Amino acid sequence: MTSGEGAELPGSIQVLWDLRNRQQRGRRGLSTARIVEAAIEFADENGLGALSMAKVAERLDFATMSLYRHVASKDELQALMLDMAYGPPPAPADGEEDWRPGLERWARAFADVFRRHPWMLQIPLGGPPLEPGQLSWLECGLRTLGRNGLTPGDKLSVMLLLIGYVRNSAQQRGGLERPDVSEAELMAAYGQAMDKFVDAATFPAVRELLEAGTFEAAEDDFSFGLQRVLDGIEVLIALRAGRRLLD
Repeated sequence: MTSGEGAELPGSIQVLWDLRNRQQRGRRGLSTARIVEAAIEFADENGLGALSMAKVAERLDFATMSLYRHVASKDELQALMLDMAYGPPPAPADGEEDWRPGLERWARAFADVFRRHPWMLQIPLGGPPLEPGQLSWLECGLRTLGRNGLTPGDKLSVMLLLIGYVRNSAQQRGGLERPDVSEAELMAAYGQAMDKFVDAATFPAVRELLEAGTFEAAEDDFSFGLQRVLDGIEVLIALRAGRRLLD
């Protein structure tokens, strides 16, 4: 996505801001918001690959062509779905909450979005967010960071790092996760499978993990990685504070 004078933006951007700034009260008839809500429900139940304008129209009991008066194309529909599925960010913390527990709460809420709507990760990002739903999450994270000595550029980089960590974690988990099996059970099964093939001569380091029972007592990988990201942010804040003292 490019910015600047004369840059052409996707039509979905204007639609999303129009939806945000306008209350749609006519629930009996067809509306953009109603179409997108139905499409999100369909994707939650059946996956993004099964989504079509015809399926959404059938769900709403309207003719397929009637949807195109509100949504220009399936690609635009997916862009609208992506932004609306984020939902509202967590409520702002009270004035006494430190940035670290606040950002942890933000990251876990962000991760929950992808657990509820795993299909979101299949829609490619077109660039930095201009959509109101995604910007509201960025705004919430920036406010959570608060006044801790970071520059505006630092804060943006911190949020992009955190967003990237949560998305990457969700993508990795999405390839393995089954609704009826916990992450701990998956890791234990993975260790048992490796135990059949991994020998100490060829894979001594991996074999050491197996002998130690690491996979049977695996930590929550998301929590471990999140704490290390927050550790790095804490170091950055301390470095900026030290530089101010020297200046």
